[in-house]
Amino acid sequence: MVIMKRLIVLVMAFALVGCDGSSSFSESPASNKDTSNVSFYPDDELIVSAKVQFREGNYGKSYTMFKKALDVTPNDPQAWLGFAASADMLNRFDKADYAYRKMQPVIGNRIEFLNNYGYSMLLRGELKTARQYFLKAYEKDPSNPVTANNLEMLRNSVNFPRRTREDLKGI
Repeated sequence: MVIMKRLIVLVMAFALVGCDGSSSFSESPASNKDTSNVSFYPDDELIVSAKVQFREGNYGKSYTMFKKALDVTPNDPQAWLGFAASADMLNRFDKADYAYRKMQPVIGNRIEFLNNYGYSMLLRGELKTARQYFLKAYEKDPSNPVTANNLEMLRNSVNFPRRTREDLKGI
C-alpha cells in the first residue's frame, strides 16, 4: 500500500512539473480579435467590380468599391490606383493625392502611375505638371496607347482656352 501511495505521488509530481499553465489550445489576443466588420471577398471580386463601375462611368460606386478593397487588402497597388482615379473623377483631389502618396514608393515609376497622376494634374488644370508625367510615361513606352491619348488630350487642352461662366452668358 505504501508503494502504491508513493507511485501515485510520483506520477502526480511528474504531471505537475510538465504543466506550466499554457497549452496548445490557449488563444493569443490576436486570435480573439473581432473581425465581424471585415467581409471576406474571394479573389479580386471587389477590384473587378470596381473596375466595371469605373468603365461604366459610375465613379461614386467605383470609389466606394475600391475603398472597400483597400479595407480588405490595404497594400494593394491596384486598389490604390483605382481609388485615386475614382477620386479624381469625383474631383476629390484630397483623397486622390493621399492615394498617390501611398502608391508612389511602390509603383511610382510605372506607366500606370505616371499616366494616372498626369491625368489627375490635367483635370486640375496643372498642364505643365501633367505634361511632365505624360512625357515620363512616353519615354518608358512610346507605343503605349493610353499615353498617346493623354498627350493628345493635353494638346487639345492647350489649344482650347479655359473660359468662365460669365464668358458664356452671351451665347
